[in-house]
Amino acid sequence: MSETLFFDTFAKGQKAPKAIKSSKDCVIYTRVSSQQQADNLSLATQLKACTLYAEKQGYNIAATFGGTYESAETDERKQFTAMISFVRKYKGKISYILVYSLERFSRNDNSIWLTNELRKLGIEIISVTQPIDTSSASGQMQQKMLFLFGEFDNQLRRQKCMAGTKEMLLRGDWPTQPPMGFEIVRKDGKRKIVANAKGRLIRQAFHWKAFDNLSIEAIRARLAEKGLKVCHQHMSKILRNPFYCGMMAHNMLEGKVVEGNHEKLVSKEVFLMVNGLLKENPQGYRINKENSEIPLKRFLICDHCGKPMRGYIVKKKSLYYYKCNTKACNNNKSARDLNNVFEQILHSFRIDQAKDMIRAVNKQAVAKFNQLTVGDQDDYRDLQEQHTQILKKIDRLEERYIEEEIGGDLYHKYHARYKEEKAEIEKNLMKLSKQVSNLDENVGTAIKLALELPLKWVSADYNTKKRIQFLLFPNGISYCKKTDECRTPRINTLFSYIAYFQQIISNKKRGIPELGLDFASFATLVAGSRIELPTLGL
Repeated sequence: MSETLFFDTFAKGQKAPKAIKSSKDCVIYTRVSSQQQADNLSLATQLKACTLYAEKQGYNIAATFGGTYESAETDERKQFTAMISFVRKYKGKISYILVYSLERFSRNDNSIWLTNELRKLGIEIISVTQPIDTSSASGQMQQKMLFLFGEFDNQLRRQKCMAGTKEMLLRGDWPTQPPMGFEIVRKDGKRKIVANAKGRLIRQAFHWKAFDNLSIEAIRARLAEKGLKVCHQHMSKILRNPFYCGMMAHNMLEGKVVEGNHEKLVSKEVFLMVNGLLKENPQGYRINKENSEIPLKRFLICDHCGKPMRGYIVKKKSLYYYKCNTKACNNNKSARDLNNVFEQILHSFRIDQAKDMIRAVNKQAVAKFNQLTVGDQDDYRDLQEQHTQILKKIDRLEERYIEEEIGGDLYHKYHARYKEEKAEIEKNLMKLSKQVSNLDENVGTAIKLALELPLKWVSADYNTKKRIQFLLFPNGISYCKKTDECRTPRINTLFSYIAYFQQIISNKKRGIPELGLDFASFATLVAGSRIELPTLGL
């Protein structure tokens, strides 16, 4: 027995994988980018060339995929995906994928990665019009260069297409399929967007809303009687779409609205009347968006359903209330009473004495901040990568929509989803990117603010009150009418220390009774910090 066998357990690295046996079986993939190319026998030409090549090389054709028009800018192609799944399923049996040219296979930045993955399975991509020996390093490099040139060509086309589409929008011409009620016609060689039979019914819907103030459900019922069925959500979007009054709004216009050259269904006055009516509140109370009498609206959370509570006034009594709008919750409370409770809560964050205690709070807050920010740099880099990927997805989706590869419903569905993901990532990036240059000074400013907090909140305007509220309680405060109690899942860490030390100074047994918090709730915040607290004669 060889002595080296005793040392095998100390070996490093992975064992070389077994070579996959090469076979003579292949598959053929053909593709064109548009319906026009599919109609000019391009597919038949590709299939004939690939078949002749296979016969000449003595390959057995196991299957044929494609035969239709699919964009090569994405790997989300049905025939392409089916072909990749097939060769992976029969790895070791399929050795070649025959294509007319490499651009027929793929023209995006995944092509090189996918080629390498297939090569690991013993599968080579062969272009019958671009003979390359991929068994050598130089041959593989030539293949990669051809893929890169294909992607570069795509980027140039996309840049030209996007610029042309934006210019078209600025001229007042809608570049894609128009909304319901319109159709594209060509007259004297010119493309025009005109209203059709559905459009004439939609015009009536606008008038029903503007002059009769019918509800959306009543409008839908009338349209259904006339043969046009529209869901509630779509009807609402129609009434809010300025396209119907001759104005165009599009993402590529970068926040601008331009006059369109298409036929107008309703006047601008009627459109604005409709949207003015839609904004009115159908309930029997009036909402004031910035009212200092109800500063806790949308800050208070319903304890039962978890939805934000709103503020309103009962006109007969001239009294303000907070209310949950969820049916069957019945969670409401006098605004004056809850405002008084919140004012009492603010008194728990005041420091009225003991400069030594203020220094302890400062030291504790700085230590906690440094502890919490460990590892943030790695998280920040991960979020940057996620942000780059989501931007690529949005660009690819918009490009497919402009080129009419996908319909409006699919575009809006995924565009909204990607926008939400992008907003969440940017929100987290913003949190991690905030660097405190002088932490001691900022903590000192916060403590100074805490000394005057109750007075500031009572005398402040609506917006300042909201900022103070969310500064202290980032997740808001929940209210339960059944027990008449308030709770909060989170308190700003700095102000938690202030409340804790204030409790020590005053020898209170309860921390913040209005929130049901006792001494033990705050004691855990400083546990393990190992800072030395001043005795103050305790």
